[in-house]
Amino acid sequence: MRIGILTVELFLGEAMSLKDKRKVLKSLVTRLRSRFNVSVGETGYQDTWQRSKLAVVTVSNEASHVDAVLSTVLKFIEMARGIEVTAVKTEIL
Repeated sequence: MRIGILTVELFLGEAMSLKDKRKVLKSLVTRLRSRFNVSVGETGYQDTWQRSKLAVVTVSNEASHVDAVLSTVLKFIEMARGIEVTAVKTEIL
């Protein structure tokens, strides 16, 4: 069994409050969970209104499948409107 962890730091330039930030993140997290069947959680910068750190986790029997899913998730996040990816870390255990 392989576990893949994608850690992504985000800059939310359009967010003017924590409420704006949470609205954008909730939409993104819901779309990621439903489209890619991954687990997603905010793991950093919870009280900062223009920054966020998300962890995306997937599990599979093959490392190549885990890598493919996480790569697709990253591309999806990068294409999201109003979100800029500032740092990425991928781990496969």
